[in-house]
Amino acid sequence: MPEGLDDLRTEVRNFLSASYADDPWARNSDFGVGFSPKFSKELGEKGWIGMTWPKKYGGHGRSMLERYVVTEELLAAGAPVFAHWIADRQSGPLLLRFGSQELRKKLLPLIVSGQCYFSIGMSEADSGSDLASIRTKATRNNNGWRLNGSKIWTSNAHRNHYMIALCRTNNKEEGRHKGLSQFLIDLKNDNLVINPIINMLGEHEFNEVVFEDTDIDAYRLIGNEGDGWKQVTSELAYERSGPERFLSSFHIFASLVNEIGEHPDMYQKEAIGRLTSRLWTLRQMSVAVAGMLDAGESPEVEAAIVKNLGNNFEQEVVSVARSVMPVQSSEYISSKGVTFSDLMAEATLRVPSFTLRGGTTEIMKSIIARGLGLR
Repeated sequence: MPEGLDDLRTEVRNFLSASYADDPWARNSDFGVGFSPKFSKELGEKGWIGMTWPKKYGGHGRSMLERYVVTEELLAAGAPVFAHWIADRQSGPLLLRFGSQELRKKLLPLIVSGQCYFSIGMSEADSGSDLASIRTKATRNNNGWRLNGSKIWTSNAHRNHYMIALCRTNNKEEGRHKGLSQFLIDLKNDNLVINPIINMLGEHEFNEVVFEDTDIDAYRLIGNEGDGWKQVTSELAYERSGPERFLSSFHIFASLVNEIGEHPDMYQKEAIGRLTSRLWTLRQMSVAVAGMLDAGESPEVEAAIVKNLGNNFEQEVVSVARSVMPVQSSEYISSKGVTFSDLMAEATLRVPSFTLRGGTTEIMKSIIARGLGLR
């Protein structure tokens, strides 16, 4: 990291300590867990949402590495960031690059304030990770576009304000990656149906969003018709390279170190050393990608590498913790105020999802192979 960021890191840590003391939140370093409009609004007031965006849209004109410092401190503390997360990480940058002036002026200041939340409308049933096989169609009508089809695994669609949906605007026969376009969907006011999907933890995070002759205005096309694939791949570089791709189980790692204490046995010492070295290496790689984004590059292959290795690490943390600190009761009390066994029980159910969101391991390896000229 460049010099001069320590003061920002200290400021963020002090803010988090005061926030937790005022209104304790359930700590979890998985960005997709804690949904707190109150906390997101407070972050907006601090200027820590839309940090890198132009000031004319409400942003703060700061560097990608400054944003990185804030992001990793939020995740390390287990703060409830999910409400604004998608809007800040990828929907806002997408609108900045491809959205109309009308959409930018309307939505970006709301996102920056921490009071406007977005879902991702990419995945579809029966498509798996083959994003180019989507079937949701958008056809022109007199006033704009009419949508028919559905999106699945849309996190917090029942809570969020908007979704950016990838739709097919011409026949797939013209090319799998051609004829795809992105649209802004108003989750509160458009004619659509949101069906809940309950996960293994019994929580309502995921949804199916169904379009049946859903009409939207023409101005809600994002970018140019037919450029959806190019826009999506650029958007995913933001999604796949951040510290959230290797810190989702950081609270387990930190608790493991605390539970082992000052006198680890040989196996515990080896496990902590191995996990620490991998964590630090992943952080260096992720910071490098942030630097490339700051320079205006599109590090799609590098982002895929970070996500692939990071997701493996996130799952390894839980597996290693189980092997060196077996938990069969609640006798191990975590420093975070809940039992270590409770943390492990939740993480065990949550960890399979880490390699799915943002593209599966197989998709990441395919992107890397193409980037290296291997296929």
